[in-house]
Amino acid sequence: MAELPELRVLRYFVAVAEELHFGRAAARLHISQPSLSVQIRKLEHMLGARLLERTSRSVELTPAGLVLLAEARRLLVSAERLTLATREAANGHRGSLIVGFQSNAAAELTPKILAAFQTRYPHVQVEMRSHDFSDPYVGLANGSVDVAFVRPPVLMQSWLSVETLFVEPRVLVASSESPLAECEKLTVEDVVHEPFVGRRAPEYWRDFWLASECRGPYPVRLGAEVTSVDECFEAILSGRGVAFTQASTQRFYGRPGLSFVPVEDLPPSPLAIAWRNDMDAQPVHDFVETARLLASLDIVPSASPAGVDQLLRDTRSPTGSHAS
Repeated sequence: MAELPELRVLRYFVAVAEELHFGRAAARLHISQPSLSVQIRKLEHMLGARLLERTSRSVELTPAGLVLLAEARRLLVSAERLTLATREAANGHRGSLIVGFQSNAAAELTPKILAAFQTRYPHVQVEMRSHDFSDPYVGLANGSVDVAFVRPPVLMQSWLSVETLFVEPRVLVASSESPLAECEKLTVEDVVHEPFVGRRAPEYWRDFWLASECRGPYPVRLGAEVTSVDECFEAILSGRGVAFTQASTQRFYGRPGLSFVPVEDLPPSPLAIAWRNDMDAQPVHDFVETARLLASLDIVPSASPAGVDQLLRDTRSPTGSHAS
């Protein structure tokens, strides 16, 4: 058998590949930069492939490096699951479940789903894992989570299953000092000339939250780009723009200096449960069933159940057409 890289060295490589900077990667790993460079060189020699193109000003992944990055991430996730599953077995647990989420997840429904699931399946260890705006799949794409609360639209993939739990209005978030804060309600046309805070995310997902399809001939003016709810609100408070968000955000993230104004002609935001259909894990099926049941019994304030029309709208195929 060919010699296999150590997991430690693969972690080093992933850090360099993600940072594209040896200094930042070394600081992230808490090792010296010369030592990190030596380890990457050894890895390239072991695999017989150049993984990175280095110049005095930049670091770029080669085609071989891109392949290794994808495979190394999967292997590291599998190694983490192996360790977790073994420890759980030793502690008497019968399986584990990693649930991905962004911002306020499924709003008031989240703790009810988790409590009901733990009551029904007390021997399954559940971990909630937060993700920023950069990943609409919330960890499902790289397999780092088993199931996730997602905010469609998402591009449909062969491995992805999505079921809407509820839909809720979108509102405008503005500084309380803005004249917009005095309005009882707004239309999209009322704010098309305002600078907006955009999400650092794939274009189709960012455009949904900027309401690009509702602006007619008016292009988006970007005042800032952010990766999280907290960054978004800081940008708004500093006067760099306004943003659209789901109505439940006000209940979970409201703070002095911010105003939330209804937008009457803006399509609503669906909240969905999503999972990988190529991983036949019983805890995933059980969690989805629990979420489905709770969503049918307990509606989030100002939200409504998902109808057939919404189910057709809230996902997109990889080519951008609507999926059925």
